[in-house]
Amino acid sequence: MLVFFSSIYLCFCATDTITMKDFLKDDEDNFIVSRGGTFEMGFFSPGKSNNRYVGMWYRNISVRTVVWVANREAPLTSRTGMLKVIEPGILVLLNDSSNVVWSTNTSRSVQNPVAELLDSGNLVVKQSGHGVSDGNLLWQSFDHPTNTLLPGMKLGWNFVTGREVYLSSWKNEEDPAPADYTYHCDPSGYPQNIMKKGSDVVYRSGPWNGCSFSGSQNSRECPYYTIGVFTSKTELYFGYKLTSSVIVRLILSQNGVLQLWTWGDGKQGWVPFLLIPADNCDTYKLCGAYGSCNSQDFPVCGCLDKFVPNNTEAWKKTDWSGGCVRRTELNCLKGDVFLKYSHIKLPDTRNSWSNVTMTLEECKDFCSKNCSCMAYSNADIRNGGSGCILWLEDLLDIQHESNGGQDIYIRMAASEARMSFCYLTCFNRNTSSYYRERDTCR
Repeated sequence: MLVFFSSIYLCFCATDTITMKDFLKDDEDNFIVSRGGTFEMGFFSPGKSNNRYVGMWYRNISVRTVVWVANREAPLTSRTGMLKVIEPGILVLLNDSSNVVWSTNTSRSVQNPVAELLDSGNLVVKQSGHGVSDGNLLWQSFDHPTNTLLPGMKLGWNFVTGREVYLSSWKNEEDPAPADYTYHCDPSGYPQNIMKKGSDVVYRSGPWNGCSFSGSQNSRECPYYTIGVFTSKTELYFGYKLTSSVIVRLILSQNGVLQLWTWGDGKQGWVPFLLIPADNCDTYKLCGAYGSCNSQDFPVCGCLDKFVPNNTEAWKKTDWSGGCVRRTELNCLKGDVFLKYSHIKLPDTRNSWSNVTMTLEECKDFCSKNCSCMAYSNADIRNGGSGCILWLEDLLDIQHESNGGQDIYIRMAASEARMSFCYLTCFNRNTSSYYRERDTCR
């Protein structure tokens, strides 16, 4: 009975705060636990490493899964670390010489600061006795993620402060320092998510169309969560919220794979729900300008209808980087037309222009008057479609999605519209002069 009550006592007395008097020390029995018992924070060594880090992990699952690391670039080499809160309201990590190896920052000063671990997995620094609204926070770990995006986190930009929140992969399983791969919600042009290796884009989600990202591969529906891209005058961010009690986490692996995992109680392990890139077609601009990638075809790259390879010999050698060109050159002064292409993962929108209040017809008129405008599409596909995206440069990173994607209208020579009509008319005539009429149509 004494052992039973002792374990209950210890369980319910674990604190969720670090104060100016109560420190977090590198000790097996010294940790803080969020009030609902979802997350735990303390010192740990990843893998077989002897280095020590302050980290956060799920408390009630059998596999320790670290979701955040404080001193990822400044490991401790001995078990003498101490994390404490000091005035004016910052967290400091001290080594065995009492030197600061990592700290937070704040633009405000309070007299009695505390750090509190929330059940969302957010570690916040605030004035003691105050709530956790944004106005009360001096600092929060959600603004400084490592390789994991938790439900409720905002991946993107605060335009008031100029701060960007993005994911960065660990170097390896034993070193949580930032590595080559990063994942961002990109605000340039019309918003989309992109993955980079160094400064090079290696994957992009396609723009958010109100329901999903425009490529179906990267927006698989799930009963456990809802996702979205949210924008206002002050911020732009991507995030997701849980709609069930299932544990979900999104991580960027050291190999540059975005992985969505759910926890399986039956298997007592993490179950992969979504992996990005999913196939070769997720490789950024694999098929070049106006090339279309289709993972069901071999080879996967082809030119959009009414386009031809820019370099036929290179294309035959599966070098598609040169992309495609219109088989009939544009002549804006004599008048061009816009042809509809369906089931498309919309092209890269980083050099696009958008207006969310325009109708599709207004979008067409606006694009028609600008000879540099190469294509247009609805920004939002809900309720019949609304808003306008214009592409002002060549179209890059197009995919064909047989069970998804959306419509885009691409500027073409007027003669292509006449040929399209003529081919269609001839093809539907079931007469003995079919082939002769087809030649006439050409």
